[in-house]
Amino acid sequence: MNNATIIEEFYTAFTNRDAAKMTSLYSDDVIFSDPAFGTLKGEKAKNMWRMLLSNKGETNMSFRDVKGGENEGSAHWTAKYTFSQTGNKVVNEVDAKFKIKDGKIIEHHDDFNLHTWAKQAFGFKGRLIGGTGFFRKKLQASTNELLNKFEAKQS
Repeated sequence: MNNATIIEEFYTAFTNRDAAKMTSLYSDDVIFSDPAFGTLKGEKAKNMWRMLLSNKGETNMSFRDVKGGENEGSAHWTAKYTFSQTGNKVVNEVDAKFKIKDGKIIEHHDDFNLHTWAKQAFGFKGRLIGGTGFFRKKLQASTNELLNKFEAKQS
């Protein structure tokens, strides 16, 4: 299977809310990073997807521009959802980069404009502080706390 196909399978599973399929495409020691969670490794990265997809909220996900090279790949994906904390509508545009080895994703880095996301998710407050390092650290602490609680429930 070529690397573009692996990435397409990953996002097709995401679109279908199939966390088991998504995480099966990750290596056991995968490294994931994004502005909201920071860096997650191994089972923690897999559990992030399990947690996000266990949310019963309406999410419309699409992807495009999938590319695969010898050991890497990339894609662009869009998530449209209602942010549960505020009830605000969010459209998050994400650029993803992957490193792939032996048919498994070993690194996955998502990048998006955190300030743009914060303005949508938090409104005026997000517009004011969403672009700051303080906001990024606070958000990552909050998302990782949610992830830790999710993992505690799973064990």
